Amino acid sequence: MDIQANIKAVLSELPEGVRLVAVSKFHPNEAIEAAYSAGQRIFGESKVQELTEKQLSLPKDIEWHFIGHLQTNKVKYIVPYIAMIHAVDSYRLLAEINRQAAKVNRVIPCLLEIHIAAEESKYGFTFDDCRAMLREGSWRELKNVSVCGVMGMATNTDNEEQVGKEFETLHRFFGELKNDYFLDDDRFKEISMGMSHDYPLAVKAGCTLVRVGSKIFGERNY
Repeated sequence: MDIQANIKAVLSELPEGVRLVAVSKFHPNEAIEAAYSAGQRIFGESKVQELTEKQLSLPKDIEWHFIGHLQTNKVKYIVPYIAMIHAVDSYRLLAEINRQAAKVNRVIPCLLEIHIAAEESKYGFTFDDCRAMLREGSWRELKNVSVCGVMGMATNTDNEEQVGKEFETLHRFFGELKNDYFLDDDRFKEISMGMSHDYPLAVKAGCTLVRVGSKIFGERNY
C-alpha cells in the first residue's frame, strides 16, 4: 500500500476549494506519518480514546477532525485540540461542546449532521428537526461553537443515481440554511460529504470536504 501515492492520486481528483480529510481511524501512527510526509495535514478520527493517543504522539500541526458519532460525556477530552466536529446530531450535543469549549477558551467549528440516506441506522437530524432547532434559536447564544455547515452520509449502495441525488439534496439544504440563518456568517461554508467509494459524486454535487479512508490507507484494521 503506497499511501503517499494514494494521497496524491486522490488530491489530483479534487478541484480547488475541496479539502481532503484523510480518515485514519483504526490505522496506526506509521500510516498517518506516511500521509503526513506526502503533505496531508487534515485527518479524521471517530474514537475519542484512539484520537487522544494519536494527538499526543503525532505532529502538532495536524488538524484533527472528529467524524464519528460523539457522546456528550466524551466531548471534554477532545475540545482542547479538535479542529472540527463533523457529526453534531442534536442541540444537546452542540450545547455540551459549547460548555466544554468555554472551559478552555476555544470556539469549536461544528457541522450539523443531516440524515440523507435511506438507511435508518445512520445518525443525523432530519431536515425538519434541523429546521426546528435553528428556528427555535437557542443555538445563537452558544458563543464557543461555530456552526460552519452540514455533513451527510449517502446510502451504502452501488446505485450512483440515488447517491448523487442524496448529495444534491444535502447541497440544496445547505443553501436553504445559508439563506435563512447564516447569510451574514462567512464561517457557514462547509459541506462534508463523500467517502472512498462515492466522493467523485460528492464533488460533482458541490461538497467542500471529502472523508476518504480505504482508498488511501487500505482496509481498516478493526
